[in-house]
Amino acid sequence: MERREFIGFCVASAAAAASPVLAADSQPRFYTRTRLVDEKGAPLLGKSIPRERNLIFHYPYAATPCFLLNLGRPAAAAVHLQTANKQSYAWHGGVGGERSIVAYSAICAHRLTYPTKDISFISYRAEKSARNKFGSVIHCCSEHSQYDPAEGARVVAGPAPQPLAAILLAHEAATDEIHAVGTLGGEMFNEFFDKYAFKLQMEHGNAAHQSAGHSCVVRPLEDYCRQQVKC
Repeated sequence: MERREFIGFCVASAAAAASPVLAADSQPRFYTRTRLVDEKGAPLLGKSIPRERNLIFHYPYAATPCFLLNLGRPAAAAVHLQTANKQSYAWHGGVGGERSIVAYSAICAHRLTYPTKDISFISYRAEKSARNKFGSVIHCCSEHSQYDPAEGARVVAGPAPQPLAAILLAHEAATDEIHAVGTLGGEMFNEFFDKYAFKLQMEHGNAAHQSAGHSCVVRPLEDYCRQQVKC
């Protein structure tokens, strides 16, 4: 969202959060405001994000991976979605000049498959394939769950019970900088930390649960992990 639009969204969300009939999953959850930077530490500008390429960063925790995507076209302006526990929420589209920049948790909502430094079974696929009947989707090879990033990562195929959690982005029109500010939808972070406790301890030590901080590096997925499984 542009800054004025994002502030309006926050105000509306705060008002909605006061209602006792809405569950937490239906409301935005705000974390540290984190500037997205490139591998040299410079602010990542919206105009520099390549189209339809897998980019990865970690937010809101040091060990929780996310995809950053420039879809190359405007994302849907508003999509109504539902979590696995039947809580409804509204996703309000992409950011940037073309409203084509989106971000999602890279933890699959089915079996918590995620990109590691060694291998990734989940990634954005621009083209259709024998296994991928939809183009321009995030595809998890574990059980072939597919998510549409242009519509809030809604499930379009496979056994996933809910969309990927969206990462809320704030775009500064004057500078073209982008910040991650929170999440929307069904988070899987608690389940993720429980399932991979030992592995995350080996990879991140005691830093796995730490906040992403005030800046986090965005890099191409192929530079982050050694192998991408294409199914």
